Parts: sequence; structure tokens; C-alpha cells
Amino acid sequence: MSTITIEPLFHHSRIRNATCFSGSNRFHSSSSFYAHPNNLFSSSHAQPRFFCNFKPPRPLLLRASSTDTALLDTSTSSDVSFKKTFPLKQTILEEGKIFIRLDRGKNEQHWQLTVGCDIPGNWILHWGVSYIDDVGNDWDQPPEGMIPSGSVRIKDYAIETQLKISSSSSAGDTFQEVKIDFDPKSAIAAINFVLKDEETGSWYQHKGRDFKVPLVDYLQEDGNMVGRKKGNSMWPGALGQLSNIFITKEQLDSKDEDSSMDSIEPIKEKKILEGFYEEIPIAKKVDVHNSITVSVRKCPDTEKILLSMETDILGNVVVHWGVCTDDAKNWELPSSPYPPDTVIFKDKALRTLLQPKEGGNGSQGLFTLEEGPQGFLFVLKQSEKTWLKYMGNDFYVPLSSSSISSVLPTSGLSAGQETPGKSVEESEGSLSAYTKGIISEIRSLVSISSEKSLKTKTKEAQESILQEIEKLAAEAYSMFRSSVAAPPEEAVSETEELELPVKIQSGTGTGYEIVCQGFNWESNKSGKWYMELKEKAEELSSLGFTVIWLPPPTESVSPEGYMPKDLYNLNSRYGTIDELKEIVNKFHQVGIKVLGDAVLNHRCAHYKNQNGVWNIFGGRLNWDDRAVVADDPHFQGRGNKSSGDNFHAAPNIDHSQDFVRKDIKEWLCWLRKEIGYDGWRLDFVRGFWGGYVKDYLDASEPYFAVGEYWDSLSYTYGEMDHNQDAHRQRIIDWINATSGTAGAFDVTTKGILHAALDRCEYWRLSDQKGKPPGVVGWWPSRAVTFIENHDTGSTQGHWRFPGGKEMQGYAYILTHPGTPSVFYDHIFSHCQSEIGGLISIRNRNKINCRSTIKITKAERDVYAAIIDEKVAMKIGPGHYEPHSESQKWSLAMEGRDYKVWEASG
Repeated sequence: MSTITIEPLFHHSRIRNATCFSGSNRFHSSSSFYAHPNNLFSSSHAQPRFFCNFKPPRPLLLRASSTDTALLDTSTSSDVSFKKTFPLKQTILEEGKIFIRLDRGKNEQHWQLTVGCDIPGNWILHWGVSYIDDVGNDWDQPPEGMIPSGSVRIKDYAIETQLKISSSSSAGDTFQEVKIDFDPKSAIAAINFVLKDEETGSWYQHKGRDFKVPLVDYLQEDGNMVGRKKGNSMWPGALGQLSNIFITKEQLDSKDEDSSMDSIEPIKEKKILEGFYEEIPIAKKVDVHNSITVSVRKCPDTEKILLSMETDILGNVVVHWGVCTDDAKNWELPSSPYPPDTVIFKDKALRTLLQPKEGGNGSQGLFTLEEGPQGFLFVLKQSEKTWLKYMGNDFYVPLSSSSISSVLPTSGLSAGQETPGKSVEESEGSLSAYTKGIISEIRSLVSISSEKSLKTKTKEAQESILQEIEKLAAEAYSMFRSSVAAPPEEAVSETEELELPVKIQSGTGTGYEIVCQGFNWESNKSGKWYMELKEKAEELSSLGFTVIWLPPPTESVSPEGYMPKDLYNLNSRYGTIDELKEIVNKFHQVGIKVLGDAVLNHRCAHYKNQNGVWNIFGGRLNWDDRAVVADDPHFQGRGNKSSGDNFHAAPNIDHSQDFVRKDIKEWLCWLRKEIGYDGWRLDFVRGFWGGYVKDYLDASEPYFAVGEYWDSLSYTYGEMDHNQDAHRQRIIDWINATSGTAGAFDVTTKGILHAALDRCEYWRLSDQKGKPPGVVGWWPSRAVTFIENHDTGSTQGHWRFPGGKEMQGYAYILTHPGTPSVFYDHIFSHCQSEIGGLISIRNRNKINCRSTIKITKAERDVYAAIIDEKVAMKIGPGHYEPHSESQKWSLAMEGRDYKVWEASG
């Protein structure tokens, strides 16, 4: 059998057209999936075998068990001089197979394709079909009768079907499969698919391409077909001799022998269908989390040191250990006796096999040591290739009283560590019971959310848990703000009063930000934009803006800045580096934070390679073609495959390279220090994995960060679908990949506002659960809402907001949760006074990114909602007045087809 390489991929997204952001695109298998370099596996086929129930056997794999907290050492806490739980994390390779089978269905007119996988996971089959007269590699959706129940349509080109545990599986079996019935007399030429594991976000392909099951035998071989003939071999099975060319055309109607294969007209009534069965090996990287707890006490009878150790790692665990007598921590052999099952290793260390715990949930050991050594050193050995250390170093356990006191914290406790004679409750006495209760509830919900994501992927469970977390976080914010002593009211400006003194997490701000996009598509033309904008700093501050987003600062091939070249050259069409520093300083003086527009996905080269391709860089970051991804044919990169979608106008940077990430982190930190930027607007983040974004934000520690994750909404026959859950889920998936360190522009909300206002269909502004239908309805603290920007509006106008209805859009985003962003062109226009009035209402009522919302009306001609029980609003030509038995409302503001009320008692 031949060798098959399976490539797990981190993202699947449609390529965004460089100049158009809406509408639907055709799907091309050759350019839509990309592999992460660290997840490429290659293995050989096992010998094929016939399976009656399509249920292959599985080897027993290493699994993390729940921690058994019973220690071998049963001493009381007062006897323990040191105790610590060390977290252990390792990545194991789980190997298995994808199984593909084609055989006859219930009758002659129906056949069945079965795709299965024997590795545990939440597997999704992402598939489509190609028709006989199609040209190229485009996917299409199959006929309605071919789609299994419970499937989800992905725009107009694919179907996603959840694999389910096989009905023939025995207890404990994890084999999953999906069956697709089809009519062999249809015009379908091939069935295409890829497999996605939603637990890890990885996509699995065949030889770097989509799997393709051809249903006609004249398709050109492109290396990714399954069920094809290999030499003259036949595979035995229940159907007899199974040929892997399973549709035979007996005649080709070709008048010209030199014509291309695409011009060949098949004779459909002559084809013969035969079955096949194929196994393709795959491997999946799985993170396993365990721990080891070590405690030290002195035996009151012998005065010897007793060190007990227990871990929840399954299987044999060998402790490779020794002692040290000074701070240099040089390994030495201790004096005997040694624990059972101990051997000496090269006169330098000891190896002791830990004993299984009762019940088999891990292992434990007891080490008796003479007084004298300062510390106990060890590493864990599971196999010849598996060694576990602590944060890259040997585990170190202090033994003497002086060494113990040197490693114990003076304030607070690290995870799993206790101070002798002092309870955890006492050490946390500075926290009120109310505060601890909120923290406990949030942690519990996060834990439940993680567990739920492993067991079920239902949107209802995720949405409910996420909303509860947001409510608790909002309560925590409110409690914290009320507990901070404020200066006299007359000495505090409105803007200052709204600032939260402590930032909960880097990149997410305080929750009260209001963003101004400080440029448009034409701002570069004067060459002095920084100085022009500087003159408007006080005005923007007086309007209530707290954050301004500046244009890309680097030298760029395009004058707008989105084709960067030398990242350290900050003399751009907007002004010089000195002028940039000056404007940043000015905005800081008026209390406004500044975001830099960081283009990290692509970079324009300085030089051509030997083939005449522009992929060699100059300037301070003089990268070569190893910094360019390998799967963009335009630029001949020697890096790894992209972890996202390629932007074909410039070389796409390979963020998997260590030197690239190091240089980008240094550049961002330099911008923070040299220029004074407070955070980032991240361009085209669909082009690279969100985990890299987390790495960059951890290094640069921004006050606020937002990513541009942009793709098309769902349409059916040109009309926007009411349900846009799949679209907002893709944005949330990216935010989640960053570990929540960045927000994202709520493109879903913008698109739905377009349809609602333009077509007078305000019912669109409530989802099936009665919540806002955009990202703001699911994860409001990470949703940056907007109605226009330099791409969609300005002179580009790629997706312009319905004309004359902009203030309805601002009445929505400036009264709702999320972080609103206002476009420069709208601020400095006839809309300024109305925008300023809405911002004032938002600030006066302390509406923030986590505010609660109750939608009270969502009908054809009117939408209305109440926010935090403080503000009521309505948009649309229809009538609405807020009513509440316990609340009186006064009209605060109104304009064309919108009104806003404030609670008045």
C-alpha cells in the first residue's frame, strides 16, 4: 500500500476578495484549507480488511484521569512543612484512521457513501459535490434528497454534517460515521470533503487537498482521489472483486482527439458503479493535563525527612531523582536506604518506579531522606522518549527550613500551594465573601463551558453559559467601580468619572470605551494628516470619545498603508515619525487612548529572488523567502503552509517561524515604547491563526485590541438569511483562538442592520432566542460594533450603509452593549451633534460592553429595547413607547426614525 499524508488544519475560511467584502464566492479546494506546520503526519496503510459493521478496533490510549487527592502520606496539615501541586502538560499523538466506503444502498437506484473516523473527537464532515459539466475545482451543494438530516448549509457551496457514534458500536466504542445516500444516475461527477475536529479546530485533508470520491472515470488525477485503482490490484470484500474505478464509461463522445478532458461529454446511461473500501491513517495531537503533588514533613520518631509524591498520570511513571546541598542545585546521590523498585543511574541519579494507587487512578511514592540536603530534584519518565519537566526545568522541592522559606511567597499563594498552619480561607481574607462568591461562580461556569464543549457543541448550551459569564463579569465590574473611593464630584469631569482604574485583562480595556476611527480612505492625500487630525483632538474628547484608531504608520507600497514594506520606517503618506509621536502625545493629553493599525498578515518585499519573484525583504527586518508561506503560488515562499486565508496581493507572512514571531513581538513592543501606542487594530486576521495573535498581545500588553475578521454573511438566492449564527460563530471562534485577549469587529451586526433598515425588516434584529443577532448577542465584551469604516464607506464604498439611515445605526450601537466604533466621515458631518448626544446618553447612564439588554419589540417596521433598565430606544418608522410599572421614562433624544428615553425615577 502507498503512504498517505494527512494534514490537520487550524482554520477553514473563505478567501476574502481584496476589494469587495460582501456577496458569495465559489469554493476552491486548492486554496481554501491550509495546514499548520507542526501537525503534518505520515504513516503507512495497514493492510485493508473487510468490516461487517464498519467498526475498526482501537488501541488503548493514554488518558488523563481525575485527580485522586488521597495522599500516601496521611499526616495532618500541621506536620507538613512544604506542599505543592505541580501542573503537568504533555501533547500525545493519537493515531487512527479515516474510513471511506462506497456500496449499494437499499436498492439498485441508491448507493451510499460512508465516511468514518475512529479517533475520539467532535467530528464534522464538510462536504460538497462537483457536477459533470463543472469546470475546475468548485464545490456545489448537493440535491436536497442527498443531505442527511441535521446537516447545516454553508452559504451556497457546502454542507456540514456531524459524525455520530455508529449504531453498531459497542459500549465505550468511539467510532463515528456519517452516511450519504445518492442516486448514481444523477449528474454528480464527484463528492468532495474534508474532516474537521471541532475540539481542536483542526481540518484534515488528503495529500494536502480535499478528499475527492470520483463518480466518473474520466476526471483528471490530481493526487487527492480516493477509491482509485492502484495498479491491477483488486480489494476483496462483501461485494466480490471491488474495483477502485467504480464508474466506467463505455464510450466517450469526442469528435476531436486533441480536445481537453473538460470538453468530453459523458454518456451517463452507460456508467457502471462498483463499491470500494479504503482506510487512510491520521494522527491527532491531544493535550493531556495532569499534576503531581509533593509534600514534605519530618518523621517525629526518626527525625528523618519524609517526602510523599502522588500523580494522576496513568501507567508506569518513573521518578528520576537526586538531592542537592547548595543553591547551585547540582545533582547528588542521597544516602541509602532507597524506596522499592529503585535503581542507580550512572552514579548520578536514582530511578524509582512509583506504585499504583488503589483504584488505578495514578501512582504514588514515599521517599525517606536523611537531614542535610537542601533540596530534592526530580524529573518524571514515562518512556524512553517521554520526559516531563516543570516549565522546562527540573522539579525542585526544598527540604531545609531555610530553603522552604525562600521559595514560599510573602504575599498570596501560588496554585496548589499552602502556607503551613494557615488555611487558604485565611490567606484570602482580604477578599470579601461576596467577591469570592462571584469569582467562584465564574470559574465554575468556565469549567462547565469547557466540559460542555467536549461533550456537546450545541449553540444553546454555549450561548447560555457565555451569557451567564458575561452577567457575572458585569456584576463584578459594577461592584469594583462602586468600591473605589471617588474624589469630590465637582472635581471630576464626566470622562474621568467613567474611567475604570484597574484593567481586568490586557487587550480588553475597561468596558467603557467609545472608539473613533480617525481617518478615511482619502486621508493620506494631503501628506499632513497627523497634523490635521491633531487639531481635532480637543473636539473629539469633548464629544466623549475615549479611544482613537489611527491609520497604518509604516512605509507602504500603497499610499493608504495596507501594503507595508519596511516596518521600522514610520515616515508614511500620513506624516513623519515625529508628527506621529506628536499626535499620540496630544491625544494622551486630552484623555484619549491611541490604537495603531498593525498589518501583520502580509508584507511587500524589497527584492526579487533568482526566479524574479518579489519575496526577499530589506530594512531592519531583512527576512528571506522562509518568512513567506509555502502555499501561495504567487510568491514562492519556503516557509510552512499558511494557518489561514491568503491575501494574494502581497507575500503572506509565515507566523509559524520562530524568527518571524520574535521580530514582530519586538516591533510591537518598540511601537508601544517609541510611539506611545496604547493598543492595536489588527488588519486581515483571517490570514493567520488567532493563537499567534495571543502571543503578540501577551508580549506587547496593549490596553485594547480589536481584529478585523471579515467574511460574507449567509445568503439564499441573493437574500440575506435571518439566521446568521454560523457567521458570528466564525468570528467568535477567532476571538476564542486568541484566548479572549482581543475583540473583533461585529461584521454580523453591520450586515443585519443593512438588511433591516434598507428593507424595513426590523424583525431581523432579534435572533431565535430574543437576543441581538450579532456577535454582541453572544459575546458582547468582545464585540466592537460599527456601521461604517474606510473600506465600506468613504470613497471606496464597498458595502455602504443604507443612505440617510446612518443615525438609526448609531442609535442602535451607541445604546447597546459592545464597544461602539464611529467613522470619521460621520463625526465631521451633519451627524456630529446627534452622535455627540447619543454618546452623552451612553456615558451618563454608564452603558458598557457588558450591559444587559431586553428586546421589547422586533417587528416589520420597528425595533425597540431597554438597556440596563436605564435607557430605552427604538428605531424604525413604527410606533413605540416604553412602559414599566416601576419606571418612568423621559424622552432624551429623537431624530429621523429613532428615539431614545432615559429612566427618570
